[in-house]
Amino acid sequence: MASITKRGSTYLVRVRRKGYPTVTKSFRTKAEAEKFQLVIESEMSRAVYVDRSEAERTTLHDALERYLAEVIPVKKGHQEAYRIKALMAEPLARMSLAELGSKHFASYRDAELRRVSAKTVRLSLGTISHVYTILIKEWGFGGLTNPIQQIRKPKMSAARDRRLDPGEEGRLLQACDEGRNAWLRPLVELAIETAMRRGELTGMRWQDIDLAKQVVLLRDVKHPTLKISRRVPLSSRAVEILRSLPRCLNGRVFPITGDGVTQAFERACLRADIVGLTFHDLRHEATSRFFERGFDMMKVSAITGHQTLQMLKRYTQLRPEDIAKELG
Repeated sequence: MASITKRGSTYLVRVRRKGYPTVTKSFRTKAEAEKFQLVIESEMSRAVYVDRSEAERTTLHDALERYLAEVIPVKKGHQEAYRIKALMAEPLARMSLAELGSKHFASYRDAELRRVSAKTVRLSLGTISHVYTILIKEWGFGGLTNPIQQIRKPKMSAARDRRLDPGEEGRLLQACDEGRNAWLRPLVELAIETAMRRGELTGMRWQDIDLAKQVVLLRDVKHPTLKISRRVPLSSRAVEILRSLPRCLNGRVFPITGDGVTQAFERACLRADIVGLTFHDLRHEATSRFFERGFDMMKVSAITGHQTLQMLKRYTQLRPEDIAKELG
């Protein structure tokens, strides 16, 4: 049974059918109301009707807020939390989940590409996509599809191939010594010796370091799907650097945040007149040096923690001129 009732300037549709919840919705015109009525009755008669009321009541902002409260705390790192908060401020976050479609996110993608990198946009879209996965699979939102799966992802730029040029390492270390942050030089030296990521270095604790066996245990390291730990072998030079450090009462090896490392590193590069180098490039440098020292792929991946050969190759930039010398 269905009815359309005029209420002021709107038309209220009410559809009742045994075995289904009562469906009500208001429209500005009678034609829209009649079209909606026919669609709902047809879906119910074919037993394909899905209750969309929760999706209609819930905005993307609401979904992101719940995701931030329930899902983010069990995930590693803070970057995704920052992305969630930025997405909550977007105009499309005020729209209901039932309203949002692929065209809205395609417009969002194009607007973002005019101000940030393709990688940043892909990360944001990936976060939204996972929110929809949770909505559909775990939170029981009916009638939803994942709109991110229907749009093109921005093409990634070519992988970085920046390494330290001749003379840059010495200038960089000298600039570290000239700065106010006493932790920067040992961080830079350890990054080059171990290929550790910034977060792995700043997350190290003395209780996880065995200087006698020259091994450090890294807990909850970056991984595509899991929280894992891995043991990293330390060179004699790395052990020497660690032995020279003062011990902090809180047990951390480096009492500095990741953002603090990045800012101090950028200032050091400025003082050293080094252009286009990031702290993460030191991981590329270290990985490439391991191969140049004759280590095979298994040994290098055991040090760097790369999960696939493809990623290991991406972090390795062997200099053609060095290979040419070996060729003779």
